[in-house]
Amino acid sequence: MGKGDMKTRRGKIFRGTYGKLRPRDKSAKNPVGVKPETKAKAKTKK
Repeated sequence: MGKGDMKTRRGKIFRGTYGKLRPRDKSAKNPVGVKPETKAKAKTKK
């Protein structure tokens, strides 16, 4: 188990990937799978 083992945290850091053992930062600006809200939705007729 070391840098070449993709199932360990050290292996993920070495390769630059993420997963269960190395989650992404939760304070990311635009997380994967989350669509940014659009302001056009809130239009109302008067």
